[in-house]
Amino acid sequence: MDLLYFRRRLTNAMALVLSTLATLIGLAFLAWILWETLRQGIAALDLKLFTKITAYGDQGGLANAMVGSLIINFVGIAIATPIGVLAGTWLAEYANRTRLGETIRFLNDILLSAPSIVMGLFVYTIIVLPSTALTHGNTTFSGFAGGVALALIALPVIVRTTDEMLRLVPSTLREATLSLGVPQWKLTSQILLRAARSGIVTGVLLALARISGETAPLLFTAFGNNFMTLNPLDKMSSLPQVIYQYANDPGETMHALAWAGAFVVTLFVLLLSLASRLLFTRKVSHD
Repeated sequence: MDLLYFRRRLTNAMALVLSTLATLIGLAFLAWILWETLRQGIAALDLKLFTKITAYGDQGGLANAMVGSLIINFVGIAIATPIGVLAGTWLAEYANRTRLGETIRFLNDILLSAPSIVMGLFVYTIIVLPSTALTHGNTTFSGFAGGVALALIALPVIVRTTDEMLRLVPSTLREATLSLGVPQWKLTSQILLRAARSGIVTGVLLALARISGETAPLLFTAFGNNFMTLNPLDKMSSLPQVIYQYANDPGETMHALAWAGAFVVTLFVLLLSLASRLLFTRKVSHD
């Protein structure tokens, strides 16, 4: 008995040490990334980075790229979130143990690992080329097309997360609610989604983090623009595209701007995740 107790204590201690070590390694890499991007781009981190556009070259900033990234990411998340949550809900609650549900899950997992450049080429084929032909070249590349490409990348992440979070809700909660005569749609919308909303919000944030640094699909869809534009039907610049362009430039000033842009992207995703988790935690505590 003592030997069994000692073995369990030893296994628990080893698991705790390994988990702590893995956490510290992850935090160390995060701190290293933040420090390296800050060190390399600190020369370009000034007011003009947020006020001037890329048309000024090495004397300019990234204002238009930041605004473009916000618009394109918003379009992508706005398209992917409702579709992904509804699809994940259907998989978890209406097609959980069906052959069709398993097939869709398998196809969704394939989309999770699909190269982003394939999504860009697909949207280029179904949106950019037809819009060019229909408008006789007046509308070609656009921020909207870039948002659709990013939505296709974010969609399987949201579907998978929503499906998994809803399936983690105890079945006893469903049985107790249905036994009271509550219809399925009300059970799903008012109880199950509320119980799983923390995980669903996390999935949306993961999807946002996934698309915030995508470059390849935007080269085929949004293309880029050295001037400020708020119209999603125009060619639109984005931070990942500008970072890619400046990183290939031979000038040191342009390299510093690229590093500064990388730091802004990383910090944006980090602060957004922390703020969302903090707000949600306060809301749950108030409830």
